[in-house]
Amino acid sequence: MDLSNPFSLIAVLLIVTIFSVKFLTAKLSKKQRKNKPKYHPIAGTVFNQFLHFEKLHHYMTDLAAKYKTYRLLSPLRSEVYTSEPANVEYMLKTNFQNFGKGDYNYSLLSDLLGDGIFTVDGDKWRQQRKVSSYEFSTKVLRDFSSVIFRKNVAILAKMVSEAANSNQIMDMQDLFLKSTLDSIFKVGFGVELDSMYGTNEEGKEFTAAFHDASAAVLYRYVDMFWKIKRFFNIGSEAEIKKRMKVVNEFVYKLIQNKIADMQNSSVKKEDILSRYLQVSESSDPTYLRDAILNFIIAGKDTTAATLTWFIYMLCQNPDVQEKVYQEVKKATDFIEAKDFAEFAASLSEDSLEKMHYLHAALTVLLRFFVFKLSDEKKEVTYRTMINLYVDGGLHVRAFHRSDTN
Repeated sequence: MDLSNPFSLIAVLLIVTIFSVKFLTAKLSKKQRKNKPKYHPIAGTVFNQFLHFEKLHHYMTDLAAKYKTYRLLSPLRSEVYTSEPANVEYMLKTNFQNFGKGDYNYSLLSDLLGDGIFTVDGDKWRQQRKVSSYEFSTKVLRDFSSVIFRKNVAILAKMVSEAANSNQIMDMQDLFLKSTLDSIFKVGFGVELDSMYGTNEEGKEFTAAFHDASAAVLYRYVDMFWKIKRFFNIGSEAEIKKRMKVVNEFVYKLIQNKIADMQNSSVKKEDILSRYLQVSESSDPTYLRDAILNFIIAGKDTTAATLTWFIYMLCQNPDVQEKVYQEVKKATDFIEAKDFAEFAASLSEDSLEKMHYLHAALTVLLRFFVFKLSDEKKEVTYRTMINLYVDGGLHVRAFHRSDTN
């Protein structure tokens, strides 16, 4: 080939260029295939959550047992869910700073939780976390909250005993929700709500509004049209606005009363609101409202749900129930009390620390429903998991890589 011919030279350069491009394209394609990110399996869409909303916890538990980590698709986003301890540890501990709540969750929850610790990121989160972690770790607060919980659990026990003696059917979850709300509210605001007996009319209205608003806000996660409803103030969004008016009026009234009370009294109060006013530079009612309501949300449903499942499992496992009963009797040295209030008040930290089987039963319960046991593992029952835990063969640690299934 005569390369002195311009046409031949152009032809050679063209051929070399074509082969070079083809070679580089093939190499890049191979590299991209090699480095292509692996996505978690698709378990459905957010519409499936809507269809299963009435039994959403059961539905999500089944998905977690089947996939461990999976995606749910929606028209605008892909949501990733995980129940793998290593992933949870990575997100909540190892690399926590990279996993904020984001604007999406803030837009859904802010009407109820405002700028509380469950909705904000960055400096706002750090400031609230600093105050909360310090206050919640103080012995004074622990002692104060312990007295309140003991008092309300005695009221609860009395109500259950009266219903049992008269052979009445009880809604245990409703009772636990009311009991924990009364306790958490007293710890948070220093005010008796008394939702169990319903003697406080304003408190009764607040309890109903708070419950309904919480449920309606949660519904936003599966309602694609909630912003449209809010714009036109219709449907569930109109209900949220109405309920939040009741909640805010009640809470702001309590805050104003507390501020006035502290200005006119030198006696230190131990509730969370009073302690926030004592240590915080801000007495902004909105800031205080957000901080305390987030605290109440954190403690109410979690405690009540755990207690409800615990009673359910004790009823399903009479032998476990008997072991718990015998251990409590032994640990308390057969305390003779004239009523439930006296018995609850007499329980010491030492006696509670002796209740290893009860501790195991509660700890195992927190993980038991996350796992859907296969046919080959049907022998791994609640009872045997408790025994394994007591014997040291099962380590239930929420965010630890060596968590044993």
